[in-house]
Amino acid sequence: MDGLEAVGDPVRRRFVELLARGERTAGELATLAAEEFGITQPAASRHLRVLRESGVVASRVDGQRRVYALEPTGLEAAAAWFEGLAAFWEQRLDALGTELVRGRRTSHTHHRTGKAAS
Repeated sequence: MDGLEAVGDPVRRRFVELLARGERTAGELATLAAEEFGITQPAASRHLRVLRESGVVASRVDGQRRVYALEPTGLEAAAAWFEGLAAFWEQRLDALGTELVRGRRTSHTHHRTGKAAS
């Protein structure tokens, strides 16, 4: 499973969002997952394993705790994929902006002349 597939699940996406703010222990993440998604600690551990195996997060042992952090390169392929789609959206947003400007001009012209748009 690659990074994009790994973050396809809402629980795993939430873990990534939380880890983007800094390291968290497995216990902290499991508690948050239980509160927000109603899942058990073993289910949270499975989600963390998927993220770890896909290279999205890294973990280290700190005494009795396992600490998770985002892996900087873990989502590079996903980011590149989304960037490849950026041109598609930029063209459409530019076209929308042009149409909005045209609409404003038409509205102002009709408002000043007192004519209704047809």
